[in-house]
Amino acid sequence: MITLLIVDDHPVVRDGLRGMFTADPRFEVLGEAGDGAEAIAAGEKLRPDVILMDLRMPRTDGVTAIKELAKRGVPARILVLTTYDTDSDVLPAIEAGATGYLLKDSPRDELFRAVEAAARGQAVLSPAVATRLMGQMRQPTSEPLSQRELEVLELIARGSTNREAAKALFISEATVKTHLLHVYAKLGVNDRAAAVATAFSRGYLTPRA
Repeated sequence: MITLLIVDDHPVVRDGLRGMFTADPRFEVLGEAGDGAEAIAAGEKLRPDVILMDLRMPRTDGVTAIKELAKRGVPARILVLTTYDTDSDVLPAIEAGATGYLLKDSPRDELFRAVEAAARGQAVLSPAVATRLMGQMRQPTSEPLSQRELEVLELIARGSTNREAAKALFISEATVKTHLLHVYAKLGVNDRAAAVATAFSRGYLTPRA
């Protein structure tokens, strides 16, 4: 049985999700939260397998909550469930450590499968979000590497696996893979070795003494 925490600022949405999951014996809803601050407290106390996280909420938003939960070492997988699929919503959530990103208009069976996949640590993206991310990956860019991308790349350059890098940075393995995809796109390469070599040649990385 997969345990859940439902986070959304709309009581009607929380009620609907609770009823949906409670009716299925594969899931158990441990609690609810109305904003990110409540989600952080409930996540620490209840330790669910999966947190269904809305993004745009009062007081503390979903991305801030995702970062804080990771910082506090809460092991729950976080599946974003929101109405929004814009770049300004998707990328920050994934970079913060979300295991998956699903839209609220997803069919019930798709949501159930996504929760099960997230509980196993598998990355889950709605088709619309996956298409958006793939489109970005295919577009050449001269955009500089972000601080987090540099941190991931430095660990990879030292020989860390994706799992080891995820543990060191307190993010999910799926998030490490996403950062690496961004690095590949920005550097115009297709694999880890080429990314490290190119990063050294462009001055992103410096040889260790």
